[in-house]
Amino acid sequence: MAKRRRKTKQKVEFSKRILLFAAVINLVVIVFTLVVVWRTCDLSPLAYLIPSVAAETATGTGFYYAKAKVENRIKLMKQNHLEVTENTFNDIGGLG
Repeated sequence: MAKRRRKTKQKVEFSKRILLFAAVINLVVIVFTLVVVWRTCDLSPLAYLIPSVAAETATGTGFYYAKAKVENRIKLMKQNHLEVTENTFNDIGGLG
């Protein structure tokens, strides 16, 4: 009889939680704004609410991708047996 493997629940990274939270807040504000515009027939909230939360989400996404880029570069360097130092990042056009 085959043994059953337990599915291990992987923990979601904190940065991904922040990104998901910002996206959910963005969606909630967009839906709220659309409901208010529909009920009041006033389009002025579209000019302020939606761009403000969209900018927050875009900023968070940009920082997340920058962080992931550095983490992936470190993983690839370790995989290819390269020494990970601050100078190697500067030499290959990294952060500096």
